[in-house]
Amino acid sequence: MNRRLSRARLRTRLASERAFASVQRFLHIEAVSGIALLAAAVIALAWANSSAAQSYHDLWHAPLSFGFGSLVISQSLHFWINDALMTVFFLVVGMEIRREIHEGSLSDMRSAVLPIVAALGGVIVPAAIYVAFNSGPPALDGWAVPTATDIAFAVGVLALLGKSVPVNLRIFLLALAIIDDIIAILIIALFYSGGLDYSGLLVAGGGIALVLALQAAGIGSAYAYVVPGAILWLGLLQTGAHPTLAGVILGMLTPVVPLAGRELPLNAAARALEDIRHAADAPPSHVVAAAQRLRLAQRELVPPVTRVQMTLHPWVAYLVMPIFALANAGVSLDGLDLARPEAQGILVGIVAALVVGKPLGVVAASWLVVRMGWGMLPPGVNWAGVLLVGLLAGIGFTMSIFIGTLAFEDAALLGAAKLGVLLASVTAAVLGLGWGALRLRGNRSMRVPAALH
Repeated sequence: MNRRLSRARLRTRLASERAFASVQRFLHIEAVSGIALLAAAVIALAWANSSAAQSYHDLWHAPLSFGFGSLVISQSLHFWINDALMTVFFLVVGMEIRREIHEGSLSDMRSAVLPIVAALGGVIVPAAIYVAFNSGPPALDGWAVPTATDIAFAVGVLALLGKSVPVNLRIFLLALAIIDDIIAILIIALFYSGGLDYSGLLVAGGGIALVLALQAAGIGSAYAYVVPGAILWLGLLQTGAHPTLAGVILGMLTPVVPLAGRELPLNAAARALEDIRHAADAPPSHVVAAAQRLRLAQRELVPPVTRVQMTLHPWVAYLVMPIFALANAGVSLDGLDLARPEAQGILVGIVAALVVGKPLGVVAASWLVVRMGWGMLPPGVNWAGVLLVGLLAGIGFTMSIFIGTLAFEDAALLGAAKLGVLLASVTAAVLGLGWGALRLRGNRSMRVPAALH
């Protein structure tokens, strides 16, 4: 009996260590990638306002064609970055959401209530503040721009405060940002997709059917899903919905448990190791075959949603997102016409919504949840920490700029929106760092302010 209990404890401990290592690795990548994002944004701003500014605009508007036979798609490089490359970003987001629903902060409703309601507050209040400054079209079209949170930047800034930040506070920020992404994805699907051409749904449905068929056949290689993913992307592009949503759909369809095979991965790995151990006198081809079976078994030990996400995450963090920032953060100050009332309203509305509306919405919604008894603050997290999360949630950047490109066709209004996002994100980061350093230095336990008891 005691032996069974010790084994159960050992399994629990190993599972906890693996989960903690995954969170630590994720946070490390996000923290460092925030620096890469910031560097790309600074380069884009400097380039777009230098004597070589024309080359910046010419580069992203250069045509690039892909096709096979008579089927050819020719679009600007900017299109391929925003509509194709960013699909990989949304794929990782979709897999993060899938994992959180299966085994993370969204798997238990009582634990999920606080970040869900906090994220909703952090969307509704900023949107209301923006609308207060921009009550009519076309400026009103950008109401969703200040509702998004940039995970990489927010976690990166939090990391600058050091290890004294409670682990549960980091997880709370991560959960809130992921839920924020879910809301942003729904907003894009519902409000920023054109009139739907339903014939494209047949193509998209065919891509989904192929994905499900491959999964049913036990195909675990990620490369096998590239073609069905491309079919899904093309179908959504044809419908008029934003094609990056294909990434979210694929991410949500990714299995959260290892695919069933003819034998358990551990047994297959043990058998392959045994064959290698006794292959001293065997032909080299036998050793190679056993090594291939060992690699396959090792791959199947990890659920596809985890394996693919861990593989793609560094590429997204260090390549996809910086390229997006480089292509979209280049706001030309010379061409920015802030004399237009619409541009002024957009700029001021975004800054006020992200810097003031985000922390106000997050703190107020969190207080409501706790006050009503629907949930409670995580262990080690108090109201000073919630305010810190709210301030950092005002760092919009990637998703905010992305929504801005969908909301505004007018270059002047888009420029005002981008500048507003950049100014607000920097301000929110500075305020978050200042508040975090003040509270951590003054009291490492981040004691609850009396006014919020």
